[in-house]
Amino acid sequence: MRGVLVYGFQSLLGWAQLALGVYAAVMLIDAAVRRDDAYRAADKQTKPMWLIFLALATLLLFVMPLMSFLPIIGVIAVIVYTVDVRPALRHATGGGGGPRRGGSSSDGPYGPYNGGR
Repeated sequence: MRGVLVYGFQSLLGWAQLALGVYAAVMLIDAAVRRDDAYRAADKQTKPMWLIFLALATLLLFVMPLMSFLPIIGVIAVIVYTVDVRPALRHATGGGGGPRRGGSSSDGPYGPYNGGR
């Protein structure tokens, strides 16, 4: 019974690693098609730096086992690009990262933010 559980866990981990590797490759392509000046406008690292980070993350996710230390660092780099850099790049290029429904840049989730006044 224990062998079946270990095999099932390893199979699940293998699928998770494959999904993370594919997602890292998609984020690498996303970073490659962004304009170089958008990285400077968003005040993020340079485009070549993010291409190196994401390429290494993609390579590590496809080559090394997920429970190793280096692929975990690669996953963290992909997460940082996804939640921080990519929205800033979209906002810098005017592509969907700004406010919706005609609001201003100071609108919060419950309406305009007036700085505590």
